[in-house]
Amino acid sequence: MTPDTLSHVSQPVVPTTIVEPRRPFWNLELGHLWEYHELLFFMVWRDVKVRYKQTALGVAWAVLQPLMATLIFSVFFGRLAKMPSDGIPYPVFAYVAFVPWQYFANALTESSNSLVASQNLIKKVYFPRLIIPMGSVIAGLVDFCFAFLVLIGMMFYFGIRPSSSIFLFPVFLLLAIGTALAAGLWLSALNVQFRDVKHTIPFLVQFWFFATPVVYPSSIVPAKWRMWYGLNPMAGVVEGFRYTVLGKGHPGPMIWVSAAAVAVMLVGGILYFRKMESTFADIV
Repeated sequence: MTPDTLSHVSQPVVPTTIVEPRRPFWNLELGHLWEYHELLFFMVWRDVKVRYKQTALGVAWAVLQPLMATLIFSVFFGRLAKMPSDGIPYPVFAYVAFVPWQYFANALTESSNSLVASQNLIKKVYFPRLIIPMGSVIAGLVDFCFAFLVLIGMMFYFGIRPSSSIFLFPVFLLLAIGTALAAGLWLSALNVQFRDVKHTIPFLVQFWFFATPVVYPSSIVPAKWRMWYGLNPMAGVVEGFRYTVLGKGHPGPMIWVSAAAVAVMLVGGILYFRKMESTFADIV
């Protein structure tokens, strides 16, 4: 074999590393999430399994929580305080609002603590961190479905038929998901930097509950303030659920204000999350 021939012998391939400048945080790269859709599915499945692992009642907790809350408020608000319910039996009036509210409260709590809870995974491997709070929000839909089945049974018991606007139901469900994700992105990113955020979440959820027409109708809010009341996105979600399922309490312009508030919160939450994403592994 001649020297010229030896020079053409295949050489081992040296891996090439391409160093690129860091992309600005406003470059959301949302399409990049699709490359990790299997990981997102795994995160959702993990959250569902962890939630009910070694529990005696399992998914029954998804039903017991809104049911017990409905029972308590039906006694104190429905019977004793005579809270108006727009001509609907108070248990149904309250429960149809507790279903989206319970989903939102649980999804907000889980997603807010999701980054800290997954700190070992964040430190070991790269993937879009946005998947972690998204998985917690999507996993909450399992509880939502079981609770909604009970609502169907309650409506059948009280002889209430779904309204003709039931086709709008997915719209308000998406609004609830967007609200939970928007708040979860803000709080999860803040929780990495300031660990006392997790202590404020129960207070925030409690305050948000009474600022939302769950146990009372939005009709008791003065008309001149009702549109501004929609700045609370869950007010539009709850009234939207009552309107689509029961045909009562048309949200009117308030729903557009709630939708705009969700859009602003969600875009701002994604931008802030992306800005802080590169520091999560170092801080968490």
